[in-house]
Amino acid sequence: MKLSLVVPCYNEELVISETNKRLLKIIAKLLDSAQIADFEIIYIDDGSSDGTLNILKEIASSNKKVKIISFSRNFGHQSALTAGIWFSSGDAVISLDADLQDPPEIIEEMIEKFNQGYDVVYAVRRSRKEDTFFKRNSAKLFYKIMQMMGVDIIYNHADFRLLSKEVVKEFRKMKEYHRFIRGMIPYLGFKSTCVFYDRKKRIAGETKYPLMKMFSLAWNGITSFTYFPLRLALFWSIIVFLISILLVFFLLVTKIRGDSVSKWLYVVIFFCVLNGVQSLFLGFLGEYVGKIYIEIKKRPIFVVKEKINF
Repeated sequence: MKLSLVVPCYNEELVISETNKRLLKIIAKLLDSAQIADFEIIYIDDGSSDGTLNILKEIASSNKKVKIISFSRNFGHQSALTAGIWFSSGDAVISLDADLQDPPEIIEEMIEKFNQGYDVVYAVRRSRKEDTFFKRNSAKLFYKIMQMMGVDIIYNHADFRLLSKEVVKEFRKMKEYHRFIRGMIPYLGFKSTCVFYDRKKRIAGETKYPLMKMFSLAWNGITSFTYFPLRLALFWSIIVFLISILLVFFLLVTKIRGDSVSKWLYVVIFFCVLNGVQSLFLGFLGEYVGKIYIEIKKRPIFVVKEKINF
């Protein structure tokens, strides 16, 4: 079989050389044990502003099995992953980040699962104990919300996974602009399993997913894979309508009994609640309309400036 490794890169000049050494060492072992017959490593430079691309070009000049896709600008991690998977040619395609936090040594175990007949192998973290309290619990909340909304998603799995060429073939048909690959792959429904690992600390560089980017990814995942918030809007509209009926009934009873309760107080409260709920769900609706607006433009998910060794 031929193995494709897909590695998105954004400002990884401090770590990318070490990443390549580790990957080549693992590949040499796989070749020696005849688990694979051929390979390619596809690095996607996502518009890096440091020396990442130059280092990658040096690596590729000495090894034709190392291929480079260079974007015209930064299109984001999910777009970079998409490009690497789309341009891959292996029987099995493994995507992983360049920072070595997800240990590439478990690639051998992933290939064993592939040889057992699995089309998708998810690499899943055993725990998040090394994360901050906020990040650990916010991630847990995100997965629970996604599952509650009916989205098939693997808990504690990021973008370290193996795909068979059959899955890649179907993945190439998914052309939406707003991409949440962690939900797109389970959606395809192929036979899958998991391997587990302990995440390491970064050996150099900075995280490419700070708080705002993590929030953006989570929000994109919710609005790209479920219209539950719009359904929730209908649910809340019914509740607000029922509350308004109850308030009217209560005011009538109060008037009949002759109690001195200002009806304007209830009217003010009612309209405050109503306007608040309407504003909230108009925001939900606007988010979905905005995504439709972007999708119908059919703009490219990424723009390739240069390809090397393809």
